Amino acid sequence: GSERHLADVPELKRKHFAAEARVLDAAELRDFGPAKRHALLLCLIHRARVQTRDDLAEMFIKRMGNLHNRGKEELERLRARYREKTEAIVATMSDVIQVLDRHPGDTDAGREIRRLVSTRGGVQTLQADCDAIAAHSGDNHLPLLWPFYKSHRATILRMVRMLDLESTTEDRSLIDAIELILSQERARGDWLDEPVDLAFTTQLWRKTITHRTEQGEERIHRRLFEVCVFSSLANELKSGDVAVRGSETYADYREQLLPWEQCEPLLDDYCRQVGLPASAVGFVNALQSKLMQVADLTDQGYLENGQVIIGDDGFPVLKRHKAKDMSSGARALETAILDRLRERSVIEILCDVAHWTRWPRHFGPLSGSDTKIDQPTERYVLTAFTYGCNLGPAQAARHLRGAASAHMLSFVNRRHVDANKLAAACRDIINSYAGLQLPKFWGDGKRAAADGTKYDLYDQNLLASYHIRYGGYGGIAYHHVSDTYVALFSHFIPCGVWEAVYIIDGLLKNTSDIQPDTVHADTQGQSLPVFGLSHLLGIQLMPRIRNWRDYRFFRPDEDSRYEHIDALFREDVDWDLIETHWKDLMQVVLSIKSGKIAASTLLRKLGNYSRKNRLYQAFRALGAAVRTLFLLQYISDRELREQITASTNKVEAYNGFSKYFFFGGEGVIADNDPLEQEKAVKYNDLVANAVIFHNVVEQTRIIKTLMRAGWKITPEDVAALSPYVTSHVKRFGDYLIDVDALPEPYEIELALAA
Repeated sequence: GSERHLADVPELKRKHFAAEARVLDAAELRDFGPAKRHALLLCLIHRARVQTRDDLAEMFIKRMGNLHNRGKEELERLRARYREKTEAIVATMSDVIQVLDRHPGDTDAGREIRRLVSTRGGVQTLQADCDAIAAHSGDNHLPLLWPFYKSHRATILRMVRMLDLESTTEDRSLIDAIELILSQERARGDWLDEPVDLAFTTQLWRKTITHRTEQGEERIHRRLFEVCVFSSLANELKSGDVAVRGSETYADYREQLLPWEQCEPLLDDYCRQVGLPASAVGFVNALQSKLMQVADLTDQGYLENGQVIIGDDGFPVLKRHKAKDMSSGARALETAILDRLRERSVIEILCDVAHWTRWPRHFGPLSGSDTKIDQPTERYVLTAFTYGCNLGPAQAARHLRGAASAHMLSFVNRRHVDANKLAAACRDIINSYAGLQLPKFWGDGKRAAADGTKYDLYDQNLLASYHIRYGGYGGIAYHHVSDTYVALFSHFIPCGVWEAVYIIDGLLKNTSDIQPDTVHADTQGQSLPVFGLSHLLGIQLMPRIRNWRDYRFFRPDEDSRYEHIDALFREDVDWDLIETHWKDLMQVVLSIKSGKIAASTLLRKLGNYSRKNRLYQAFRALGAAVRTLFLLQYISDRELREQITASTNKVEAYNGFSKYFFFGGEGVIADNDPLEQEKAVKYNDLVANAVIFHNVVEQTRIIKTLMRAGWKITPEDVAALSPYVTSHVKRFGDYLIDVDALPEPYEIELALAA
């Protein structure tokens, strides 16, 4: 296969050659020599096969998830249907109790009850109703899955056969069960004849698929067993307990880690950089001591705090803090600036910022050769406008008065621009922005906030799925925005994906001059593994907290007791587990820092429960300590809560600001290619950041003009400003009118040949 021929080619080079070949047509490929042509095609085929395996696994997981959703919906429908019967059974039971109360004697009571049961439909009818109600009284939707699974069975079996599955642990019970199902695909009996190890499944599934005979033998229902096995496979693919050979997203992540022999020489320097002890015992002792210290301080300051009350249920209640109103001076300054902003079209803004920052220099042929198109800067600016505002090449070309054809815009996008080049262009704007003085009044660049916003996609799309929180089908543009308002990094992800896995990626992939060490997020960023990994990477994760019932405080020591806050703690931190697996934790972190594995790849596995994966359990234990540390700081420090709210408000404001410029195509990302969807979000970031930069330049000019005119402007007034201003931007350009241009006379007659 391709893997054998490419064994000596680094993965990075494979991806580069595949991306280059992907945009070439047959005629252009013939221009290369045989060796280069074959290398390009081989890399393209190899990457296509890898991506296909990823897509197959993703489709399988989504298909099984949809089956479970339909099962839960069916359970709710049945509950509603049997609600009247439940009320009737309760009424019958109430009448029986009244009969027993009226008739002390068993004979009279029995006769009256039998008559009552007869009038309510008889014993058999009432028993059938009771059985039906009992079958759907709990939350177990698993017995209802077979009818929904049956219609997709052939497709699911075909997908599983195409995937080369392997267990990443010593437990092969699930793999053995899959092999059994595939070997008996055409079996028709209701029960399995072979003994099966059910160690891979849950207690609820065991109860659902097993049946004990009158002789005491346990039998397994064949059809429900099949649904059980493939449901477990979907879960273990997500958790990394089962891997797909030849995949990328669902590969065995352990093989992507640096060997410990290569990690050891890096360990001391890395720990010194991030301020962590370089030994397991030292690491645990330092974190435990810090948690004890913060818990003691929180307890001592509880009465003085006045902002938090711990209820009888052990959950904290924080008093709402009224937001500060904008001062009259700040409001007057904002009005003065808005009145003096010069109107600009989006293209004019992109041209100005291109002149100042030279961001178009990063665009060019993917092969790295020199640009051969005429007027490259002009065409790169027009392409950024076309795709950043979601107009599409055909629509944009109609309004550019011959400046560029639809073919040229599409050609530049496909051949001269990729996601990395867009990120580099954005980096130029961010670096120039970091040198401006005005944004320093808004933040020091050490904090960033992460949040997602939904973009619509066509429904028939692998990436599109329904998102309950956002409502509707689409994908998520996940942005990291600095406390200085500029967007540092963005990523496009499917709706069904857990957003928290990309919190760390955004900071690690941000190579601009603005380097935050603290990241705020909404409620998606509160998982224990994310807290644990962030701590090891030297990143302070400080999300916004809403529903306190979703959190548990972990006691720093089983003997620790507190006068005021003791009711908060539910469990103890498992320090022994952290110490035992400290080497494994550091191996993961050093692998991420060296670029061997992405943080999001790892967190996709660690974000799903695994009874087998000790690394998952170690990250959860570490995250329990780190998150408790943050939660204690959160409830005791009002200023910290205000900073978190301010930062998350900025990223939410950026979501609306960037979408303002994504006005073409009714805001729907029309391309079904995930790579083009990623580019669409990064194009939009480029446009939004260019407008932000331009606005700050204009605001600086106006403030200096006002000061020369005698205005007294304070730092507090300037700090209240925002660069998210759109009132002066002409999104749709200029509309020209020429009433002197006379049209041709119109024809009245129309004669057709007989």
